[in-house]
Amino acid sequence: MRASTRREVIGSAACAVAAAGAFWPTLGVAAAEATRKEDGSRPSVLGPREGYSSLIGTLVSMLTWMRMVVLRTVKGMSTADLDFLLDGRANSVGALLLHLAATETYYALHTFEGIAWNAWPEAMKRTWDVPMMLGPRAREQIKGKPLSFYLDALERSRAQALAGLKKRDDAWLMKVDSSWPWGPTNNLCKWFHVCEHESNHNGQIKLVAGRFPGAAGNAAE
Repeated sequence: MRASTRREVIGSAACAVAAAGAFWPTLGVAAAEATRKEDGSRPSVLGPREGYSSLIGTLVSMLTWMRMVVLRTVKGMSTADLDFLLDGRANSVGALLLHLAATETYYALHTFEGIAWNAWPEAMKRTWDVPMMLGPRAREQIKGKPLSFYLDALERSRAQALAGLKKRDDAWLMKVDSSWPWGPTNNLCKWFHVCEHESNHNGQIKLVAGRFPGAAGNAAE
């Protein structure tokens, strides 16, 4: 096998340097794009958000995207729609929306203020226990309200959540609660549950909406 000449070695090294010079700017651009904090104007670009630590900002982007989907589902619903019960054991759309606000409120109290689950102040329990638990009392009490009533509750709970998250860092987000009923659970998992919980109930809301009297494809009504 012929040994490489000094000129060939130098030429190969020059090509490698040139290739690296072309490649590293591309990596730099990609890295900058990956770490750039979005301002929220592109909600479907999930990732870090301005005003939050990197991991918390990514969580906020997911919470925001999921809430956008829920609001799209209920847009234009009337009071009759919001009060509709699929059967005697069902939850109304209005109750489910207030349940989302209750869940977010309680997770904020728990993770931001360190209040043990179910040890809420009495004033909070009077406001949120019925929608949190759903069931018969919710069917009896949560009705007769326009969509704006539920949207206002969701907006208040989200504003509280975002204000609390903005004050915290990624170390807090990863802090593990070893006493949580699910087993060792960090704040990221708790708040991810708030997000996936909305996805779960959005599916319920769509199911109920598909059975509204006069809904498209509901010929039996």
